[in-house]
Amino acid sequence: MSPFQKRSLIMNKNLKALGLLLFFAFMAAAPLLAQEGALSETKASIYKISIIVGGAIITLAAAAGAFCQAKAISSACEGISRNPSAAPHIRFILLLGLILIETLVIYALLVTFIILMVKWNTYL
Repeated sequence: MSPFQKRSLIMNKNLKALGLLLFFAFMAAAPLLAQEGALSETKASIYKISIIVGGAIITLAAAAGAFCQAKAISSACEGISRNPSAAPHIRFILLLGLILIETLVIYALLVTFIILMVKWNTYL
């Protein structure tokens, strides 16, 4: 088998995979094309505001969580370097703190999903 034939077989496999991906993407988008009408101006503006608020919540939570985790890890490394015998205790407190910080970020993600998934049609 020549290198050109191998290359064409690989391209055919890639094209098949791309074709299947596009097919399933269009099938997933088909219900969107079947919707009737558009949102009223009030509903559209509230929906836009909810997207902005949801994005702001998760952005601030992720940035604050990353900063706090970096600060906690930095402080733990300094503490272990000053007193190596306390390393197990510092490590335990560090892991507990990191878990709590990450939990807060996950709660912010949950709040964002709730804000974005509100059915505005029922409230207006």
